Amino acid sequence: MVLLIYYLSRKLGDKIFARYRWILYANLSTSYGMLVSFIVQGYALYSIVFSTLSIIVSFFFAVYFWSDLNKIPGAIVSHLWFRWSLIFSVISAFGPFSLACQMMAKTASQDWYLASVYYYLHFQYNGWFLFAGIGLLADQFAGLEAVQRKLRKAFFLFCGACIPAYFLSVLWLPVAANIYYLLIAAVIAQLIGWALILDAVRKNMSFIKQQFSGFGNVLLILSAIAFTIKLILQTGSIHPGLSQLSYGFRPIIIGYLHLVLLGVTTIFVIGYILSLRLIRVSKVLTLGAAVFVAGVIINELLLMVQGVAALKYQAVPYIQIFLFGAAVILMLGLLIMFIGAMKRQVGDHVTPVS
Repeated sequence: MVLLIYYLSRKLGDKIFARYRWILYANLSTSYGMLVSFIVQGYALYSIVFSTLSIIVSFFFAVYFWSDLNKIPGAIVSHLWFRWSLIFSVISAFGPFSLACQMMAKTASQDWYLASVYYYLHFQYNGWFLFAGIGLLADQFAGLEAVQRKLRKAFFLFCGACIPAYFLSVLWLPVAANIYYLLIAAVIAQLIGWALILDAVRKNMSFIKQQFSGFGNVLLILSAIAFTIKLILQTGSIHPGLSQLSYGFRPIIIGYLHLVLLGVTTIFVIGYILSLRLIRVSKVLTLGAAVFVAGVIINELLLMVQGVAALKYQAVPYIQIFLFGAAVILMLGLLIMFIGAMKRQVGDHVTPVS
């Protein structure tokens, strides 16, 4: 949200931040509310209230941002990605609402419960997060017409594939043959779209090296690698047998979700901020980012080992302790980044992030 608002500020002026301040504070407050309430009581009254309020806040953001985009003239490719990121954000809300209705009516079954949860996660991860991120990248290539054409083609491929690709998450449910063929088409479309984006990047490396700098570049590359792995795993999940097998083991599910949320989205956001120097980049901040990435990689490797062992119905000794250690490394990386972002050196006239 902050990066999208920053985009508006470059087009419409810094005064735009005041318009969104309450939304950012509300989003942060509901996030902390969900963090505490889900830990304390699971999916119950207070967690439902905070999650519902969070969704309502996202609705306000979508309306505000869409309205402000209309104030920027021209057929801009990044706006296609931005608008549909908002649409998918709104669409994702039907998952939690469906879950709440099932809970209140006491009609929830394991299949429909998971289908609702995966619906929300799919349109958040593969819609809102992905499209907003690519939209931010598309803005950085605004002056390259050839790249813009490829990004436009990639947009239509990813956009057309997003809705049917949801069914990849629920292949344990009975799926009609025509839906299955649609899934294959959706996976192929995403692979072609990603190939177009990578080809555009490959042919403009000199421009990219000028536009993006420092350790942030490494993070963006790691995010791209993680997304490539995600697409490969998604392609493999077309096989119903593999899909049912993988979704039957929790470590595999958690590993896949962490791959997308931490490996793709979070590392991309950090890399985007650092490479464009949207905050003052220091050695401490870079160290924190490196520690965080190390935590992500360790976490993924541990979950992969646990998942493979689970397929053979074998337990990995002390795996929970190792996973806790990975979580500590992640937290340590975030703490170091926070200190690096807030630290003000002697004679430094850059205002710390507030």
